[in-house]
Amino acid sequence: MDETRPAIPSPLVGDGLAVPCVDGQQRPYLNLDSAASANALPAVARRVQEFLPWYSSVHRGAGYKSRLATNAYEEARLAALRFAGRPADGDDIAVIVRNTTEAVNHLAYRLPLAPDDVVVTTVVEHHAMLLPWGRRCQRRFVECGSDGTFSTDDVVAALEASPRPKLLAITGASNVTGWLPPLDAILAAAHERGIPVMVDAAQLAPHRPLPPAADYIAWSGHKMYAPFGAGILIGPRATFAEGDPFLAGGGAVDLVDLDEVAWTDPPEREEAGSPNVIGAVALDTAFAEFDRIGWKAIIEHDDALVSSLRSGLAAISGVRLLGPKPPPGGVSHEEVTLPLATFTLDGLHHALVAARLSAEYGIGVRHGCFCAHPYLLRLLDLSPEEVADYRAAVLRHDRREMPGAVRASAGLSTSTDDIDRFLAAVAEIAGGRPAPVAYVQDPSTGDFWPEGTAPGWTADDRSLGASCARG
Repeated sequence: MDETRPAIPSPLVGDGLAVPCVDGQQRPYLNLDSAASANALPAVARRVQEFLPWYSSVHRGAGYKSRLATNAYEEARLAALRFAGRPADGDDIAVIVRNTTEAVNHLAYRLPLAPDDVVVTTVVEHHAMLLPWGRRCQRRFVECGSDGTFSTDDVVAALEASPRPKLLAITGASNVTGWLPPLDAILAAAHERGIPVMVDAAQLAPHRPLPPAADYIAWSGHKMYAPFGAGILIGPRATFAEGDPFLAGGGAVDLVDLDEVAWTDPPEREEAGSPNVIGAVALDTAFAEFDRIGWKAIIEHDDALVSSLRSGLAAISGVRLLGPKPPPGGVSHEEVTLPLATFTLDGLHHALVAARLSAEYGIGVRHGCFCAHPYLLRLLDLSPEEVADYRAAVLRHDRREMPGAVRASAGLSTSTDDIDRFLAAVAEIAGGRPAPVAYVQDPSTGDFWPEGTAPGWTADDRSLGASCARG
């Protein structure tokens, strides 16, 4: 056995921490919210700790530590290109940003889009991919079916409609259902028509190799076990070589006078301000860990988890699983779904289900609309009247009837035993197990809170929480 290759499940910083429950007991915390943010890999945390004494200014100082920090930052940039399957000496550059949301906004600003230009995107997208384009131009949407999927032909139809689009902006994997669109075929179809493609790889990057054919691609460190505030935007150097950068300030310039500025060359042109070298170092280490683990092992782990998770939920009476249905007999190579499942329980508010999983079982999940409102409304098949009613209530700052679902998402440290523990908890709640305490819903957030005096769950502790469903 190769001792340098980590086993999966691979432990993460914070695994096994005991958290209080409303019965007064403490239970090992089970994080099933990796699709939102994943804990750090131990190697990432160690590397950050090792680097902190050597922290210094990047691209600014002549001192020895500044030289080391600048080198570490630039090594991370090269590592990002390699991770995305791009040659270091090719036409693409890697811009180090905060996260995928910033990357999409950055690109939307930098592309030469006119108000009547068209960007094709899909109803499956995260808000980070939906909203920025609407500020710059017109959007044309690819619709989905009742299972939350669309085909390459659906995308082609949108690409061939008039006027001709300037860009296709598409997710690599849904953060709601875990569905993976047929990205290779879609990329090929767009390029056959001379249309560049931007891929939101926020959910894809921790689970699958990034598509080398994408013209632009963005992802976040906090979803791939490097939660230190850095993300990546990759695209052709020519896109960033002319015009004003997204952010203006120090580090992005060669010359400044009171009425003149000469911007420097990309990628530095796109990174005004003091660079986040800690985040870059963390991402660089995460890339190295993914190389050590290997995509074969990661995908096999994902497949084992998704089979247990989605099939297990679908088998529980009262559970409605959203998105593609698991095939008979478990996962197959044809199934294209990440280890993520979103569901509702008959007769129970999604926020209450999430609250009970946390307060009674020590299990952390996400609930709400997952920053993908148009997609979730389609998956829930809400009528126009239902949508109008909930929107009117939200505008009154009453989120009690905000539609939503519960999402469980697994990662590198999740085991099949963890999935079994989660499924057992859902089955108990779905089966009518009485709550040990009463839960009260906050109208302003829509969240539920258990009443009582158990440590960690008192009225005073409630101030630590915020709305899970917003976004």
